[in-house]
Amino acid sequence: MVIVFAALAMGVPAGLFVLWPLLVRRGPSRPVALDDGVAALEAEKVLALRAIRELELDREAGLLADDDYEELRTRYEGRAAAILRQLDALGPRPSAIAGAARRAAPPHVPWTQRPLVLAGGALAILVFGVVLGVLVVRFTGPAPPEMRAELPGPAAAPPTGEGGSARPIPKAMLEGMLRAAHASLDAGRYPEAIAAYKAVLKRDPQNVDAITHLGVILALAGHADAALEAFDRALAIDSSYPHALWDKARVLYELRQDYAGAIAAWERFVAVAPPGDDREQALSRIGEARARLTGAPAR
Repeated sequence: MVIVFAALAMGVPAGLFVLWPLLVRRGPSRPVALDDGVAALEAEKVLALRAIRELELDREAGLLADDDYEELRTRYEGRAAAILRQLDALGPRPSAIAGAARRAAPPHVPWTQRPLVLAGGALAILVFGVVLGVLVVRFTGPAPPEMRAELPGPAAAPPTGEGGSARPIPKAMLEGMLRAAHASLDAGRYPEAIAAYKAVLKRDPQNVDAITHLGVILALAGHADAALEAFDRALAIDSSYPHALWDKARVLYELRQDYAGAIAAWERFVAVAPPGDDREQALSRIGEARARLTGAPAR
């Protein structure tokens, strides 16, 4: 709520400043029209001068004799001179007067485009961004460091109620917490997943699913020893937990190159896993590990 009020208090004035030139309508400019007679004389002058230039081109191209050229040029020049005298007699043209006035008067700059106003607006927007960033960091900052630990520590005691008895948590809620943790892990949000699994373990310290997935995250980070400790901890609680057996074998095979240990873990996995793709894949990996032990190519 504080963020909303702060954003409104500073964002509305800044937004009005930015949008004000678009909201204010300026009156349409009215062109200064020439008098009909003056416009006609101007047009006739242009035609006379154009005719003189065309005469010169025709003579140079051999299309007009010198005598004809001189006669026509004299005629058009006389007409042009007469038009100029008529225009001088009419006085300054309105368009010329308006143009001179525009050149003499300094251009009008709207107040919204003056340097001081622009600088003030930019400063207000900058302050708004800084304040909003501080508020966002203050109210939406990351969890405290103890919730972002990367290594699984000893199982925490579950919260207790009055008289020292543990407060039970509904099974559906615990399963929902695990699903959220799995989703964070699948999305690659590892700190968030670690915090979620540790929250599960605070409620259920013997949860082999959370312990095993913490081991998976440690393996992804390259901490083979810590990952194996997590898997062994889960297997100490449930020696036939397939997920821990599979991931322990994978870490032994890929990170430690302990092929004998990997074979033993996968054989335990095969003994408890139901028929299916996972079991067949474990048998295949056992063959690969044995081939590496003997130096023979895997089949």
